[in-house]
Amino acid sequence: MATNHDADKLVSMSVETEQLSAQVLIVDDEVGHADVMAEALQRLSHVCTIVHDLPGALDELKHGTFDVIVTDLVMDHEDDGLEVLKAAQNTQPNAETVMVTAHGDVATAKAALRGGAYDFIEKPLDLDVFRNLVNRAAQTVLLKSENTALQQQMDDRYGIDGIIGNSPAMRQVLATIHQVAPSNIPVLVTGESGTGKELVARAIHNHSPRQKKAFKPLNCAGLSSSILESELFGHVKGAFTGAERDREGVFEFADGGTLFLNEIGDMPMEMQAKLLRVLESGEFVRVGSNDPRHADVRLVSATNHDLEKLQADGTFRQDLFFRIRGAHIHLPPLRNRREDISPIVRHYIAQFAHQLNREPVTITDEAMMPLMQYDWPGNVRQLINVMQNTVLACDGDTIEPRHIPVEIRQADDATESGSVGDLAGVNLQQIEKQAIRNTLRMTGGNREQAANLLGIGERTLYRKLKEYGLK
Repeated sequence: MATNHDADKLVSMSVETEQLSAQVLIVDDEVGHADVMAEALQRLSHVCTIVHDLPGALDELKHGTFDVIVTDLVMDHEDDGLEVLKAAQNTQPNAETVMVTAHGDVATAKAALRGGAYDFIEKPLDLDVFRNLVNRAAQTVLLKSENTALQQQMDDRYGIDGIIGNSPAMRQVLATIHQVAPSNIPVLVTGESGTGKELVARAIHNHSPRQKKAFKPLNCAGLSSSILESELFGHVKGAFTGAERDREGVFEFADGGTLFLNEIGDMPMEMQAKLLRVLESGEFVRVGSNDPRHADVRLVSATNHDLEKLQADGTFRQDLFFRIRGAHIHLPPLRNRREDISPIVRHYIAQFAHQLNREPVTITDEAMMPLMQYDWPGNVRQLINVMQNTVLACDGDTIEPRHIPVEIRQADDATESGSVGDLAGVNLQQIEKQAIRNTLRMTGGNREQAANLLGIGERTLYRKLKEYGLK
């Protein structure tokens, strides 16, 4: 067994690895052996907690926070070390576990590696090797933490109020929101259903000087002129059958704040004229009243229609179009910004797992692939609903292809099979080049993920990028 003299010798040796201060849990039923390991690590600024049995380890893992767990493989029982590993994975998901084993237990230690252990080291310990092993494990934990923090910074940079995206189109959307939010200019938001038009309107309000006042949405689709007029301007008691009391409309409710008129392209022509007068004068009249009222609102409108086409068809007023289109934000469909699918998926996986009081849930590249290749006719709204159901269906901590709804997986298969004929006679290098380009686009330029999806190593991918002149 190693001695304290070995630990003293260890400290005097030069070290190439970076010195870190990590929280280390040492689990070993041999008191002297545990003390030697702790002293070797403590002199390098690591903070060590020592326990000598499985129950003690389980208690520490439940109530403490550790970066590295060092555990003997065999203690009172042959599988005690594996139980420590299992508990560490459940309670300390960001930590790394190092197994200490006798020579005869190397096969079991290798099985532990397959089960998620960071590495193992044999007795009698070479303290220099041991110290460097723990330092590498601590460095891995630090890098994971830094990556998590970096991802949070990316979310902060490229996400506003639930709007997630790092594609060029979404960066332009976010930049425009920041640009127009401080003003009172009216904004028209266009895009297919489910692309997040109300999220954009709320973000504009939340980053404007009106943020402490009301944000009031109203969907104009399917409302008759009479109902829409009452919703917009309010009514007085007795104005029509069922009007049993005075009621304010959304203009009054949003006074000083922001009014969001969704699906404005479905507004009847009669109401378009009345809305235009209010926008020009700031003055309106409740239904059944002659008394003018005033409201100061910032208008954000949205539609999934082509308003210029509606003007040509005579179903939308040109003067109203010019009034509501002070600034224009177009939200592209999700199928045209596939590189945003992965961050959206991971964001909502984390959110739904938290809402369900689940341990952190991850997703495999194989499960991500059909999600990134699906066309998402319902856009982000559909993707969010699918991810909520997928997290519910996941029976572990990892989403695999079998958890993805069958209609999405079948659509992926149909896409693959339907494209074979289009590739006939095409140069193989061109196919490979296009596959690499498309995969990098889908992963937002993430080379590691792209390489995994393509089934090649990162070095191979890097070589092919240079070969094909891709950046």
